[in-house]
Amino acid sequence: MSRQQHGPLAGLRVIDMTTTLMGPYCGLLLAQMGADVVKVERPGGDVARYIGDRSGQGLGPIYMNLNRGKRSVVLNVKDDQGDLAALQALIAEADVFSHNLRPRSAARLGLSYDDVSCLNPRLIYCSMHGFDARGPWRDKPAYDDTVQAASGMAAMQGGQGGGAPSYVKSPIADKTVGVFATAGILAALHERSLSGLGQQVSVPMYETMVAFTAMDHQGDAVYDPPLGPHGYARMESPDRRPYETADGFIAVLVYTDKHWLTFFRLIGRPDLVADERFNGIGGRTQHINELYKVVADVLPEKTTEEWLRILDAADIPAAPVLNVTEVMAAAQSVASGVFEPVDHPILGPLRQPGMPITFDRTPTAPVTPAVILGANTADVLAERAARSTASPRVREPNNALDRAASHCDTDEAEGQ
Repeated sequence: MSRQQHGPLAGLRVIDMTTTLMGPYCGLLLAQMGADVVKVERPGGDVARYIGDRSGQGLGPIYMNLNRGKRSVVLNVKDDQGDLAALQALIAEADVFSHNLRPRSAARLGLSYDDVSCLNPRLIYCSMHGFDARGPWRDKPAYDDTVQAASGMAAMQGGQGGGAPSYVKSPIADKTVGVFATAGILAALHERSLSGLGQQVSVPMYETMVAFTAMDHQGDAVYDPPLGPHGYARMESPDRRPYETADGFIAVLVYTDKHWLTFFRLIGRPDLVADERFNGIGGRTQHINELYKVVADVLPEKTTEEWLRILDAADIPAAPVLNVTEVMAAAQSVASGVFEPVDHPILGPLRQPGMPITFDRTPTAPVTPAVILGANTADVLAERAARSTASPRVREPNNALDRAASHCDTDEAEGQ
C-alpha cells in the first residue's frame, strides 16, 4: 500500500497503537489529512475488526470506516521482546505515537512517555485514557457508556424533569475524545516547530466529556456558590424534538426574534407577536415549553414537503428527518461527496465517509481502504531496517534536544 502524499500533514509519520474507536478515529483524521499512519495491532487484531464482519476477514464496517488510510503491523509487544524492540525502533523515527492504554499498563510494557521520549526527544506522545491521573479514578477502566454516565451526559438526556437517564445512541464520548486528541496533537506539533521538542499530550475521556457537557449545561452552577440549578432549558425541554407533520416528521428550529415573528405570522397567530412571555430570548427561554407546544400543534396541518417549502422561503431553519440510508442519497450528500466511492480489493465497491474539511492549497485525497490484519508488517519493518542501514543524517546541534535526551544517558549509566 502506498503511503499518503496529499494534504497538509503529508510527510508526518504516526505510530497508532490504539484500539476500538476513540484512538482509531484520531488516527483516521490524521491519515485523511495526509499523514502516514502505521496501525500497530496485537495478534488477533483490534476487536473492532470483528463487529459486524460479514467477510470473515476482520473487516467489519466500523473498523473499515475508522482505519482507512492506515498500514497494519502486527507486533506482540506484551510477550515478545523482539517485537517490543521493533515497536520502539518505529517510535524512535516517528513524529507521533498514540495509544489508549491505561497509564499503568503503558508503564508495565515499557511504553510510558519517560520510556519512549528517551528514544525520540521530538516525539509527540498522545495518551487517550479514562481519567486524569491526578484523580482517584485514574486506574479505573472506561468505556463510552460509563463516561457518558459519569460526565453528566446520560442524565442530561432525561432533562430537568427527572426523566430517566439514557445514552446518546452514538459513542459520542469516544468520538469527541478522538477529535480532542487530534487537536492536541496538532497543537503540540505547532509548538515543536518552534522549540524543536516533543511532549506528552494526555487526553482523559472523563474530563474531556465533563468540559464538553458543562459548556452549555452548567447554567447557574457556573457561579460559586451556585445561584440556581444547572441546565439549559431549551435543550432539556421535552418538546424539543422532531415534530410530526401530516405525513412524517420534520426538524424546525425557530430561534431568533425575526424567526419567531415570521413564524407567528405564517401560522396565523399575530396575537403571539405581542405576547410579553415571548418578547426576547430571555422570556422565550423561560417559556420554551409553551412555545414548542405551539410549533408541535400546528405542524400536523401540512406535509413535510409543504412545510419545508414554506419555512425555507421564510429563512427559518428546517430539515427533513432522514435515516442513515436516506442521508447517503440526499442531494447535499451527493453534491458535496461526503461519502466517497472506495474500491476495496477484497470486499469490492464501498461507499465510506470522507474528510469533511477541505484545504484549498494543500488538498486532501481519498485515503486507501482498510487492510487485513498484518498486511503491511513485512513492508513497514523492512522500510525501517533500510533506513537504519542508510547513511545517518547529520543532525545540526540543538541544545534543547540534547538536554531533553541527556536524562536517558544518565538513567542508563546509573542502571549499569
